[in-house]
Amino acid sequence: MNRTTPHNPDAVWRPDVTVACIVPRGDAFLLVEETVRGERVLNQPAGHLEPGETLCEAALRETLEETGWYVGLTALVGVYQWTNCGNDSHFLRFTFCAEPLQHDAARPLDDGIVHALWMTRDEMHAERRRLRSPMVLRGVDDFLAGKRLPLDSLVPIASSP
Repeated sequence: MNRTTPHNPDAVWRPDVTVACIVPRGDAFLLVEETVRGERVLNQPAGHLEPGETLCEAALRETLEETGWYVGLTALVGVYQWTNCGNDSHFLRFTFCAEPLQHDAARPLDDGIVHALWMTRDEMHAERRRLRSPMVLRGVDDFLAGKRLPLDSLVPIASSP
């Protein structure tokens, strides 16, 4: 049974599908400081799945667009479902881990991104009120706990002609 939205009973409810990348380097992780609704927040490189791309392609694209880093995906850390009670947005987030490969310091970053930075888990925890969502720290904690699923767990199926 499809759930309808409260504002439009004819529309089918769907969460926003997003991707994120946990990129470790030493004991630090790649983050972005971004401006969201006038407030500066911290997040992993992350964003929405776009039409025609796989989840892995989206994770690579978002990381490059938001940080200037080319990365190589190594595993899927987890899939997180979260509701932002502040604006009733619903998210289904696929969080990957990746290794940093090359940085393009001259590449312009996406609108709203102030800069990319590296922070330890403890530094993130100290700044937890500034994290864009609880999924940021949860993903890092799951990564540090060794949670990994192989990338071939995600199986894109081609459309039928």
